[in-house]
Amino acid sequence: MNGETLDLRRVRVLPLEQRESLSRLDEILVEPSNDPPPVSDANARLVRECAARIREARQRGASVMLIYGAHLIKNGGQLLLVQLLDHGHLTHLATNGAGTIHDWEFSFLGRSTESVRANVATGTFGTWDETGRCIHLALLLGGLRGEGYGQALGRFIYQDGDQVPKADDLEAQVRADPHHPLTPARVELLHAIRQFGIASGPLMVLHRWRNASVLANAFRHEVPLTVHPGIGYDIVATHPMFNGAAIGRAGGVDFARFATAVEGLDGGVVMSIGSAIMGPQVFEKTLSCVNNLRIQAGRPIVQGHTLYVVDLQDGGRWDWTRGEPPRDNPAYYLRFCKSYARMGGTMHYAQCDNVAFLHHLHHALADKPKTKTP
Repeated sequence: MNGETLDLRRVRVLPLEQRESLSRLDEILVEPSNDPPPVSDANARLVRECAARIREARQRGASVMLIYGAHLIKNGGQLLLVQLLDHGHLTHLATNGAGTIHDWEFSFLGRSTESVRANVATGTFGTWDETGRCIHLALLLGGLRGEGYGQALGRFIYQDGDQVPKADDLEAQVRADPHHPLTPARVELLHAIRQFGIASGPLMVLHRWRNASVLANAFRHEVPLTVHPGIGYDIVATHPMFNGAAIGRAGGVDFARFATAVEGLDGGVVMSIGSAIMGPQVFEKTLSCVNNLRIQAGRPIVQGHTLYVVDLQDGGRWDWTRGEPPRDNPAYYLRFCKSYARMGGTMHYAQCDNVAFLHHLHHALADKPKTKTP
């Protein structure tokens, strides 16, 4: 078996409509205008402080970044994010691959989520044709424009598909200029067109629920939404069209776009809501890159930023305003707290339901700040 690989192109996929989906968009969506659920006094204070920091950051033109995990989408927080975009409170969004898969399935079918335990046992977990095919096509077609994962998929949802070029035209471009920076993207798309018989011309995929898509609304507002996937992490890896090169290329573009947002973070705000691994890992690497480039240019490193980390876990029962716990404390091994605590600025941790925190934040930002009386 040394050197051999399993031929995953032989995996049999099924129509998404046949899946027993566990979540319906019309049942989970949180209405932003409704009263948010109660939170603790400590979390309420953090929300008000976070809203004030966001206002200050937007006034000075600093980045306001919101990094979120897939459960924010699975639990119905889409319209809260859309409202924050509509009112100009955010300059950058970031999520993982799963966050985009649920976003796409909800916008396409109005349903998402499956039983992992049951479907792994039957070999059907994630093997849904439209999910893997459409996300891959969005990334392959976006690659022709040099787009990242978030922009390509956001465009695909917002525009209800894309335009597929002729295979012969792609081949002619590759032959005419093999050293062109888009050659790898052209070759990958050409291969997919011929292997899977994809017709040239308009590719129409109707997204009936796109108004609740964070990807589509970020694209509409031209606010960067970057996606930071892992190879083999997401259910699109179970599709015969799975293409690690296309996913890696799109994710690489988004990593650089994320770093651009970090470059503007002086005096800004970072919110990491339910992202236990991706958010802290990507943030620490990009901050290091930005500081590296600044030091080379004789500029000070990123400073004056505030970080709000939100998760349901108890944070190791450690007061993170005191700094990092010692190695013999279990809290030291909580990546979602420890990494952010090392990133300069000031970090606050809120043990809170993700959607509840965001709902309260939306209401706090909707209230006009009181003006000082002379």
